[in-house]
Amino acid sequence: MNGKLIQTGSVLNLYKNLGETPRERIERLRSQRPEYQHEVLSYAGRLDPMAEGVLICLVGSANKTRDVYLNMSKEYVLNVLFGFSTDTYDILGKVVENTDTKDLTRTDIQQTLNEFRGTVSQEYPPFSSKTLEGKPLFAWARAGAIGTMILPRRTVTISNISLTSLYRLKERTFLSYIESSIEKVQGNFRQEEVIQVWKRALHGEGTREFPCATIEISCSSGTYARSIAHALGEHLKYSALAIHILRTKVGEYQVKHSLR
Repeated sequence: MNGKLIQTGSVLNLYKNLGETPRERIERLRSQRPEYQHEVLSYAGRLDPMAEGVLICLVGSANKTRDVYLNMSKEYVLNVLFGFSTDTYDILGKVVENTDTKDLTRTDIQQTLNEFRGTVSQEYPPFSSKTLEGKPLFAWARAGAIGTMILPRRTVTISNISLTSLYRLKERTFLSYIESSIEKVQGNFRQEEVIQVWKRALHGEGTREFPCATIEISCSSGTYARSIAHALGEHLKYSALAIHILRTKVGEYQVKHSLR
């Protein structure tokens, strides 16, 4: 079924590519499928540019029941890299801290993940669309004012979170991945500035290796996977960020059935 159009009434299960915004994915749908050229289209549950996977698209009258789709549970495969943290909690951000990770162990990660299960209070990322005093947080962050503000929080439920693998990423491979991923992003996301910051932090011929964890998450709507990566690092007292996020399921909509 992969790559074919799955339509339930007037709801589409789309695959949002790495680097795309949800709006760009919807416009790509219009170019792919002429029958949707003049339809009212919207998405339910955004994905950041550095995340990919299931994006629910509502067509026509389905927009009237948008809240139903917004509130659906989600599943993710989250890859966390330890050793660096950024102001966006993922690789599309400026490095703000780096730490030595030689003492980090699998047991440390597994035990700490237990603290994330259940109903928890999660802070919104500084670079997110959540509004505060009439402006999205990313606008405050870009203006350099976010440090003077108390970030809003929301209650989310993480029904399952588990470590599925632990591996190491070579420094030159990491830098190459950052550059190729950020090059896919259009619009104003500080791309050139961010890449230059990463080039100063990493060396193309460097010999370091960084520990990475693959984590599977089942959670309620509104949960930020990159915030989990950042918070995991804080709990462990090691810098951490989301190196890759794949949304595999929204409600009953599965990534293997997504229209690419």
